[in-house]
Amino acid sequence: MSVHLRFLGGAGTVTGSKFLVEHDNHRVLVDCGLFQGYKQLRLRNRDPLPIEPNHIDAVLLTHAHLDHSGYLPLLVKEGFKGKVWVTPATRDLAKILLPDSGHIQEEDAAFANRHGFSKHQPALPLYTEEDAERSLKQLRTVPMGQAFEPVRGWQARFTGAGHILGAASLLLEVGGRRILFSGDLGRSDDLLMLPPETPPGADAVVCESTYGDRDHPEEDILGELAPVLQRVAARGGTAVVPVFAVGRAQALLHAIAELKAAGQLPRALPVYLDSPMAIHSTELFAQHLGEHRLNAAQCRDMGHAATFTRTPDESKAIAQQHGPKVILSASGMATGGRVLHHLARYLSDHRNMVILTGYQAPGTRGASLAGNAPTLRIHGQDIPVRAEVVQLSSASAHADAGQLLDWLRAMPSAPRRVFVVHGDPQASDRLRYRIENELRWQALVPEHGSTWGI
Repeated sequence: MSVHLRFLGGAGTVTGSKFLVEHDNHRVLVDCGLFQGYKQLRLRNRDPLPIEPNHIDAVLLTHAHLDHSGYLPLLVKEGFKGKVWVTPATRDLAKILLPDSGHIQEEDAAFANRHGFSKHQPALPLYTEEDAERSLKQLRTVPMGQAFEPVRGWQARFTGAGHILGAASLLLEVGGRRILFSGDLGRSDDLLMLPPETPPGADAVVCESTYGDRDHPEEDILGELAPVLQRVAARGGTAVVPVFAVGRAQALLHAIAELKAAGQLPRALPVYLDSPMAIHSTELFAQHLGEHRLNAAQCRDMGHAATFTRTPDESKAIAQQHGPKVILSASGMATGGRVLHHLARYLSDHRNMVILTGYQAPGTRGASLAGNAPTLRIHGQDIPVRAEVVQLSSASAHADAGQLLDWLRAMPSAPRRVFVVHGDPQASDRLRYRIENELRWQALVPEHGSTWGI
């Protein structure tokens, strides 16, 4: 009985990761992500999967970012009854991210209905906060490195991938085959996270390629961030920083704390962390010492680096603070959440600045800003972009092309095939080319919906 791998997301795009492994009438879904970015991709979230959710035996999540976990509440809502296997830190983050995702979708739908700019009447969320809370009951934790059985006779094991708290690569052994899923791999030189662990041997590898066509610059985030914030503070402007609530928000907080301690930024420069999700995620670092580079004192300093604004009223009150300030707010690609209100307020003033801190998927507002768009559409209005837009090249939490190849090269033996996924077409194809030419391994970029024998 052969083993088959179906690419239901994350193929040909950097979002919506879903990989279905089938063997002997059993099915395991590795990652369960939301599509983000271009509208035609987001519309896939509303398309039914080509398999009934109640025919899936188990779900295994490599980490908690929504492009890997955010479809889970909808899968459960539509009938999935099995267990969802995660690392302990991924469970803790999912408890924050998934309900928040449902809440934001409800808020955005309500806002669209109030202001009448949705093409759907009424606008409906994909799922609600209550749906997300319900899906959390199916989470089951397993420590990093410990073998477990997601289905009788199937063996699985998570190993550290860096990237964010709880992020893992996954080795799945079924039907005499070993399939290694990289998950999202972190950088070996990340400011917060430990480097990815050495990968085990496998017959097939499913490898991410977010930065498969480029290498990160030598400069670190401290050296790049300091002059940028000095510049906006000197002209009395506001820096709006769209951050990923898990990972980049904490890296920026840690960097700002370090820069203030070193005297490179004024200690009195007001900094706000305006994202309940990012606030809760920041607090988790102290609960997972040993899983990242920070000690207890550094975690404490990170928590004191900003004013935490938890409520909508506290968020709105930031606008009353005159003079220079820094606002860290989710989401990192400006696809939703509180950051949209800050962008709408501050984008049109040339004294202000928008700082992009990570990968910006095509079709997102963040990508539009990175591409020097003259206007940005927010809540049905076109806002002129007069603020300075800066994209930090050192802030990414993903391994670059060289680091991805180094990770693959560290495998004890060559796999039969590498499937290059979770990247824009150019990035994925460039990494495929380098794998074939530098490692001399067979590699391909699978198409969305395709099925391959392992």
